[in-house]
Amino acid sequence: MTHLTPLKMLLALLLGVAGVFTGSSAQAQTSLIQNAPARRVLSLNGSWNYIIDPYENGFYDYRREAFDKSATGKGGYYDNQKPSTAQEPELIEYDFDHSAALQVPGDWNSQDPKLLYYEGTIWLKKSFKIAPAAGKRYFLYFGAINYEAHIYLNGKKLGMHQGGFTPIQYEVTGKLNPNGENFVVVKADNTRHLEAVPTINTDWWNYGGITRDVFIAEAPETFIVDYKVQLAKGNLSQLTGYVQLDGAGKSGQSVTLNIAEAGIKQTLKTDGEGRATFSLPAKKLKLWSPLSPKLYAVSLTNGSETLQDRIGFRTIETKGQDILLNGKSTFMRGISIHDENPLIPGRARGEGDLRMLLTWAKELGCNYVRLAHYPHNEAMLKLADEMGLLVWAEVPVYWTIAWQNPATYQNAETQLSDLISMGKNRASIVVWSVGNETPLGDPRLTFMTNLVKKARSLDDTRLIAAALELHRTPDNVIHVDDPLGESLDLTSFNEYAGWYWGGKPSEITKYTFDIKYNKPVMISEFGGDALGGYHGDADTRWSEEYQEALYVNQLKMLSTIKGLRGMTPWILADFRATRRQHPVYQNGFNRKGLISSTGVKKKAFFTLQEYYRQQAAKYDTGK
Repeated sequence: MTHLTPLKMLLALLLGVAGVFTGSSAQAQTSLIQNAPARRVLSLNGSWNYIIDPYENGFYDYRREAFDKSATGKGGYYDNQKPSTAQEPELIEYDFDHSAALQVPGDWNSQDPKLLYYEGTIWLKKSFKIAPAAGKRYFLYFGAINYEAHIYLNGKKLGMHQGGFTPIQYEVTGKLNPNGENFVVVKADNTRHLEAVPTINTDWWNYGGITRDVFIAEAPETFIVDYKVQLAKGNLSQLTGYVQLDGAGKSGQSVTLNIAEAGIKQTLKTDGEGRATFSLPAKKLKLWSPLSPKLYAVSLTNGSETLQDRIGFRTIETKGQDILLNGKSTFMRGISIHDENPLIPGRARGEGDLRMLLTWAKELGCNYVRLAHYPHNEAMLKLADEMGLLVWAEVPVYWTIAWQNPATYQNAETQLSDLISMGKNRASIVVWSVGNETPLGDPRLTFMTNLVKKARSLDDTRLIAAALELHRTPDNVIHVDDPLGESLDLTSFNEYAGWYWGGKPSEITKYTFDIKYNKPVMISEFGGDALGGYHGDADTRWSEEYQEALYVNQLKMLSTIKGLRGMTPWILADFRATRRQHPVYQNGFNRKGLISSTGVKKKAFFTLQEYYRQQAAKYDTGK
């Protein structure tokens, strides 16, 4: 780890923040629009031409100077140049229009065999038609690009974004061509970096490209940019929140909140900053829960603009070792999920893939899912609302981060802030997680504690957690005393007895737990690999029977924990992971899924399903 002087730390922080948006004509990303897909949009999904550029010829000249920082700002692939028809045409060594195409949204690794392991730069270009109307504002919106993205519209740089799983947005009002002919070029770079978030070492596939929806959103000159409509903390009959306008006429405006089914209608007045806050009685609301995932049609109207959302209302809190959903004790019957379709190579591409994953979770008996290890698609959160699944939402502060680098912290905090901004109106989200399996140490504790404080400052109505560290002693005691646990609402930890340590599955029930904190206990991971269709006895590693025995004995062992209030075993389905290289049993997959890479349920699926049936009978009765 490089040790920085205070001056160098300050400079690094300033550069880290400023460096998120660079370039001669770059602008800062505008505040993320709440519920952006619900606006009037022009989809840019579909076929995008691409150029593989491992040497970054389209970004730097031969002296390694960035073209977009030159005096002219020109020279890069983002110019989308065409050969002239003169007798001596200009030398142009690229041509998007005659290049191959990728489907967006979609990662490049799964669409071209030669890109399976590719890490580096690929340029993507999309031409589109939109004639800007007078009195309207326009925003270019990407659901996610992994990992670093430089974005250009009609040859001019909009900005640069870091983080592979959160939305990217730029206002393009006045930048669209009046004749309606436009093009957007993206430099997508999924190179892993030591000081990035996540860092160079992860246990999932490093998919590159534009992996979520792309569109142009249209809005009035003054429009509703953000809002929050939720129950007050710990109060089942008080609705609170705000509406934020953006634009020259944002102050002193009337905004109407209408929840017709609940008999709620209130006209608000914005202040000088364009914000209107409210606190209203809401005694007639039917509460959202997994057993009854009630969503209300909520409309916000300002002038000619009416914005619609479907929002559920519930409270979540802890009391001692209980988790209280709408004031009643609950057991969170969960499973961990990656943003990947195991049946079709690559990132989950849309609602069909996402609905399949959540339907599997429901079949398992879940009322809860952990969306690991990074922010998932906004569409996934809305489906969880609709289908009645509680959600643990996480940022990719994973394993060993550059704890002492201020720019790394700022990156993590920005991703956390964007995740909370995107998900704050989703009833399904009950846990914000600030990280997973991060090693003990003072710099890490400072880093993580600051993230916890940031999360609480942005949202005090949900629980804050992380997957904590544990250690074992020779007397077969598993100790959970990670100091980060002091500042969290849940005592959550990963443990892999019977797979990475502890002997055979039949031997792990000898372990007991010494847990320092009087808080609800959540087992955020446990499990072991099984190759679907491979069979043996309960001691045959990699077999379905071994995984089944592991689950049987894990559930016995974990049931001795007095404060156990939930779990998210690892994991719903097999997923691709470069680290997993055994040529017979893994072949590039982490096989801890309860569902195989061909969609077949393994024996352990039914073991956990039965356990969850018993927990549902205990906790759901009369609710």
